[in-house]
Amino acid sequence: MKPSAPRGMSAILKAVIAAVKLVAAEEIMPRYLKVAHQRKSDGSLCTEADVAAQTALTKKLQAILNVPVLGEEMPDAEQHAIWQAGHDGLWCVDPIDGTSNFVRGLPYFAVSVALLREGKSVLGVVYDPVADEVFAAELGKGAFLNGEKLVGREAVSSLGQALANVDMKRLDEKLVGKLAANPPYCSQRNFGASALDWCYTAAGRYDVYLHGGQKLWDYAAGTLILWESGGHACCIENDDFAQGDVWRRSVIAAHDNKLFNEWKNWIRAA
Repeated sequence: MKPSAPRGMSAILKAVIAAVKLVAAEEIMPRYLKVAHQRKSDGSLCTEADVAAQTALTKKLQAILNVPVLGEEMPDAEQHAIWQAGHDGLWCVDPIDGTSNFVRGLPYFAVSVALLREGKSVLGVVYDPVADEVFAAELGKGAFLNGEKLVGREAVSSLGQALANVDMKRLDEKLVGKLAANPPYCSQRNFGASALDWCYTAAGRYDVYLHGGQKLWDYAAGTLILWESGGHACCIENDDFAQGDVWRRSVIAAHDNKLFNEWKNWIRAA
């Protein structure tokens, strides 16, 4: 997908950014390193900050555009019902993507908000409150970092020189074995916050990205930011990312098209 030329941020995008930053300042950062946590049924962590931030975001986003809000900190049945009802408009919220990092004091977590219509993201905001970086995009209007056109780093010339972001734990064992024994890239990272992983790939901070299974709130904003910056993504199983399972969607991604194809071909041949 070719990057769109940024035309300046719309009023709605600016309003969402302001809401996200305010919620982060009022509900999230005052609890950083100070909040207790508990485990949900799927084993992931949830804190008072997650719940408070989701509640605050729901109120603020519906004041901007009054459509249903689907949040990570909701029961599965409620999430599925909202998804089915949100064809004409739906906010998707991850109040703290990277809660384990947030709890342990690792400064790699973010607030992620996307607006979807007909199941497709048309607006996305990912805010890293530690670095004070706002990644944002609107369909057809380009991607931004702190209000300026998102310009990625110059790509390395080959996969062998690449810095890869790879989440191993959700990948097929055979693929994990090959990545561990004979990786095609130069170096590998994974810090546990999918929304930021997408944005760092869009910015060229990671050359290539691989994830075995993400939920809607993990990718809804990040995919749009990557695509609007000129990047590329597909699923491990098929070339059309949109055809993946909404609730567990694998990811192959890169900003540079040559690296993307080289990475995709290696993974599928492994």
